[in-house]
Amino acid sequence: MREGVLAGGAAYLEFGTGRPLVVFRTVLPDSANPTGAARWAEARSLKPLAARFTVLTVGRRPGLEPGVTMADLAAHHAEELRARFDRPVDVLGLSTAGCLALQFAADHPRLVRRLVVGAAGVRLGPDGRRVQREYADLLAAGRYRAAAKALAPTVADSRLGRVLMAGLLGLTGGRPADPSGMVAMLRAEDTFDIEDRLGEITAPTLVIAGSRDVLYPPELAERVASGVRHGELEIYEGRRHHTVMTDRRFARDVVDFLGRF
Repeated sequence: MREGVLAGGAAYLEFGTGRPLVVFRTVLPDSANPTGAARWAEARSLKPLAARFTVLTVGRRPGLEPGVTMADLAAHHAEELRARFDRPVDVLGLSTAGCLALQFAADHPRLVRRLVVGAAGVRLGPDGRRVQREYADLLAAGRYRAAAKALAPTVADSRLGRVLMAGLLGLTGGRPADPSGMVAMLRAEDTFDIEDRLGEITAPTLVIAGSRDVLYPPELAERVASGVRHGELEIYEGRRHHTVMTDRRFARDVVDFLGRF
């Protein structure tokens, strides 16, 4: 595994062999590369893809300012990838980073060969926006345990399940290394809406959604697949927002899609 910092200041990890596959990181507690158990988890989740591709996972730039937009974040990545590669590359994004990948493909189409978007959609769903605003507001206020509890609706359906999950998440919610960067990225996602620009995404696009995703209900993923010029949709029955990538079909579907081109 290789690591470093790209031209614009974003940290990256690189591993595997084959054609490049750039993975935009979602909202993580730190802009730096993960360490310890978090690094192990990232590498483990991407290991099936690293068997076929050289995976480059890229984080957000440090020091994000309030008011940053998805277009700004996409421009950051465009600067970095232009300096890194001399040709279009495959791009993958999940959740918040899935929205970022859509913005990137619309704003910088010549940099994208193929696009994979998971657990994302044209915009946040109504329930997802409510949950995520509460989460971001609590982070901004320094109430980190309460913020962790606010995510319970994304991982449990029943009232009892949400109460139990809220208690568990509250026990694990410590102070992030970069809470202001997290909040800035979440605020950018809150205002994100790409529906009117989907036709500008020219790269063949695979959209993978969970049927029980609270943040991005499957109908919002369907709009992406039907709105881009060359879109395909896979819906994983029973999967919630945070379990789309852990589905055993995920890596297979991504490899099959990218391997066809």
